[in-house]
Amino acid sequence: MRYGAAIAIGRVVRTLARLRKPGGGSAVPGLVVNRIAPGFLRSALKGFPEGLVIVSGSSGKSTTTKMLVALLESHGVRVFTNPSTANITQGLTSALLERADLRGRVDADMAVLEMDEGHGALIAPQLEARLVLLTNVMTDQIDRFHDSEKVAGMLRRIAERATEVVVTNGDDEMLEAEVLPGIRARIDRFGVSRRVFESLPRGLGYTRTTPARIEQGTIVEAVNGRHTTIGTPAEAIMATMPARGVHFAVDAAGAIAAARALLGERFDAELAAETLSDIQPVFGRGEIVTVRGREVEFVLVQNPASFQLNVDELPERLDQVLIAMGSDVRDPSYFWPVDASRIGRVQYATGSKAAEIALQLVYQGVAVDRVEPDLGRALDEFLALPDPENGIKTVIFTADSMRRTRAHLGLR
Repeated sequence: MRYGAAIAIGRVVRTLARLRKPGGGSAVPGLVVNRIAPGFLRSALKGFPEGLVIVSGSSGKSTTTKMLVALLESHGVRVFTNPSTANITQGLTSALLERADLRGRVDADMAVLEMDEGHGALIAPQLEARLVLLTNVMTDQIDRFHDSEKVAGMLRRIAERATEVVVTNGDDEMLEAEVLPGIRARIDRFGVSRRVFESLPRGLGYTRTTPARIEQGTIVEAVNGRHTTIGTPAEAIMATMPARGVHFAVDAAGAIAAARALLGERFDAELAAETLSDIQPVFGRGEIVTVRGREVEFVLVQNPASFQLNVDELPERLDQVLIAMGSDVRDPSYFWPVDASRIGRVQYATGSKAAEIALQLVYQGVAVDRVEPDLGRALDEFLALPDPENGIKTVIFTADSMRRTRAHLGLR
């Protein structure tokens, strides 16, 4: 009962926050508890019988975490995990408050947590992780991290806390050169085959990509739309991804490698294929939902690499596209290296940086019908348009606009 009072206070704060802002305020309870009981997070994360797993990196954390959790649960492991929007310190604590009893214990076998690179590096010295999974290093959040070397240093501090295994992207040269040397845990790798790599005209999007393909480990052998074949040291796994693109297949390869390391002989490849094929996308990551009677695909772009990879996977000649750039993009020139010409036509450019993204699109030969800074108005008018002749309505947004879109449309 050491943390009983703090947990009770946190739950009261959570209730008040939800009354004030339905669907929001999820980080506030964790902020309060971390202030009054700074040892709670560390204590709670040490209480899982089968240990702690950390997933971190520039991109792909949410999808990889969701896949890994699904794989473990399908094999009978009771997993505690955090929502993708709760990957910073106070968000992690808030997620624990949802499940912890007054002793600070969560009824689960294992914790699998997505962690922001910066916050993960700050709390890593307090933790011991059975396994750390590293996705990649991309040019991302330059207002926070400034350069890729800084991100690599953060990921190294996280990787150093692994007691058994570090599962790492073997195609990312920065992980190989600046994170892994001297790591005491076993290193398991995942990546793509040479044939898959050579089929990508713009590469994988990492800050630095290794010139040689990995030959041992968990390897994406083929990708055809949403269908992929992933080779493992024991057998091949054929599955359907939650969305199009090689980047989703790479996320799946990382999740499979981590699941095999954690489960050992209990890992069932056939069950893994079925599980991955049943996974729904994380919100905004190629998710298709019905909103106000219209089918809509939501595509989140968080950095130039993810913007380019997702644009390249969009169907050609889409009839109706809305692009929203929000306040999270402090310097819109950040996205100028992205070639968005494939889109062809955009009905609405919106968000607080609507004019800036519209300028980029027009410069690249994309027709922009309307520039509307009011995101809510643009969404309402866009959804009210008749169904498109080709494809479905497609919304491309940055993280700030994603959160505002979700709140405006009342989506979970």
